[in-house]
Amino acid sequence: MINQKQDEGRIAVIGERSISMGFRLIGIEDTFEAEGKEALEKLQSIEKSGKYSVIFVSESLKSVMDTRMLNYYESTLKPLVMFIPLPGVDREESLETMAKRILGVDIGR
Repeated sequence: MINQKQDEGRIAVIGERSISMGFRLIGIEDTFEAEGKEALEKLQSIEKSGKYSVIFVSESLKSVMDTRMLNYYESTLKPLVMFIPLPGVDREESLETMAKRILGVDIGR
């Protein structure tokens, strides 16, 4: 039998009020309202805790990350960090780009 941690599979959300409240309304309990450097510190803290498999983070957090840090969070799988746009911002990552980033598979060919 595989020994799984009790916390595996948990989801966290870090972002502006509109993001954190939206996820809280659909039942995700671990939502953290934070912006800028405070949000970055929260992301680092949550990642180090090892309690979460998926962390949704506001895309605005990218502006306070250096290139190395951004590359790390965009390529890590444990936990999987997904950047999500603010409501009303029309920028969507294509399925092909997401598959290549997460799975390393180019499905566009």
